[in-house]
Amino acid sequence: MTPLFRKFLGINWLLFANMILLLVWGVWAIYNASSFRDGAALASKWRDQVQWGAVGMVVFFGAALIDYKWIRWGAGLMYIAGIAGLVAVKLFGIDLKGSKSVIDLGPVSIQPSQMAIVATIAVLAVILGDMHRITPWFRYHWLRLGVCGILAAVPMAMVLKEPDLGSAAVYGPVVVAMLLVGSIPFRYLITLFLVVMCVLPLAYFFGLKPYQKKRVEVFTDMLMNKKVDVQGDAWMADKVQIAVGSAGFDGKGPLSVKVLDQRSVHRTFFSETEAINDFIYAVIVEEFGFRGGMFQIAFTAMMLLQCVFVAFYARDQLGRLLAVGVTAMMFAHAMQNMGMNVLMMPITGLPLPFTSYGGTFLVVCLFLMGLTQSVWIHRNVSPVSNKRPGDQDEEVAY
Repeated sequence: MTPLFRKFLGINWLLFANMILLLVWGVWAIYNASSFRDGAALASKWRDQVQWGAVGMVVFFGAALIDYKWIRWGAGLMYIAGIAGLVAVKLFGIDLKGSKSVIDLGPVSIQPSQMAIVATIAVLAVILGDMHRITPWFRYHWLRLGVCGILAAVPMAMVLKEPDLGSAAVYGPVVVAMLLVGSIPFRYLITLFLVVMCVLPLAYFFGLKPYQKKRVEVFTDMLMNKKVDVQGDAWMADKVQIAVGSAGFDGKGPLSVKVLDQRSVHRTFFSETEAINDFIYAVIVEEFGFRGGMFQIAFTAMMLLQCVFVAFYARDQLGRLLAVGVTAMMFAHAMQNMGMNVLMMPITGLPLPFTSYGGTFLVVCLFLMGLTQSVWIHRNVSPVSNKRPGDQDEEVAY
C-alpha cells in the first residue's frame, strides 16, 4: 500500500460525507432560487456551482493529502498575498452597491477578503503554535498576543474599509477561539476583552457607514416590535420575515409547487443575486419549511462538531489551532447568515458555507476543510521522525 493511498484511506469519511451532503443540498437550494429566472446566465447558476465544486474538490484533496506542516513556512507568504489582494481590490475592484470587494478577472470574479481570512488563520496558528519554539522572544504571552492582534487587525480594518461589515465581523470569533486554544493566560484575555468593549462603541459611531448603522437600528427596532419603514430601510428585512414566517412546517414545496401561481416571496421580491447568496437560508425555509431549516442547522452543527473532534486529536498545537480557526470561521459564517435570515442578527452580506452560491468562497471552504482533513490524516505522524507508529524503521514513538 503506497503512503498516498494510505493517506487517502485515512480521510475522516464521516466529515467528508457531511461536507458533500451540504454541498449537494446547496446546489439544490440554488436551483430552487434561480432556475425560474429569465436568461441562461441566471437559470444555470446551479451548474456553475457544480463546476466550482469540482475545482474545489481538487483543492480539497490536495490540501488534505499534503502534510499541513507546510503552513509553517507558507503562512507568511499567504498573509502577504492576502494583504496584497485587499490592496488590489481597493485599486481595481468593481463597485457593487457602494462596496468594492470583488475583482473582475473576465470569466471569473474573486473576493480577496475571503482569502485574507484564510491567511490570517494560518499565520495566527503559526504564531500561537510554533513561534515560541523557534524564537525565544515569543515565549512572552504579551508579545504573542500583541503580534496576533496586529496581524488580525490590519486585514480586518481593510475589509471594513471596503466596506464589508459581515466579512470583517468574522475576524472576531476566529481570533477569540484561536487565542483561547493558543495557551494565552486568562488574565491577558480578560484585559483584551475589556479593551475591545471600550473600543466597540467608537468603532460603531465612527467606523461604520450610515447605511451600516441603519441596518443595526432596523434590526433592534424590529426585535423590540417597533414601527419600521418597510418600504425603505426595512424592505429586505420585512420580506425575509414574511418568507420565513409563511413557510410553516412543510414549506411551499420545491420550486414553490404548493403556490398556485408559483410566485412565492423569494421569487417575487428577492433579487437574483441575493436569493442564491446572502438569503439562501430564507429560500430554503420558504421552500422546505421548518424541517428544511432544521436540516441545514443540524448538518452544519454536525460538521462543526466533527471539526472540533479533529482538533481534539491533532498531533500538535499547530494542527489544533488550524482546526479551531477553520471551525470558528465556519461557525461565524453559518451563525451570521442563518441568524440574519430569521432576523435574530442584523442583515449583513455573508454567505452560508457550502450552501450559498459563490466560486471563490466555495473553493476557500473546501481548501479549509482539506486542511482540517490533513490534521486528521497526519494525527499519528511523529513530529520528530515524521513516521507513523507501527513502521518497522521508526525510531521515535509519538
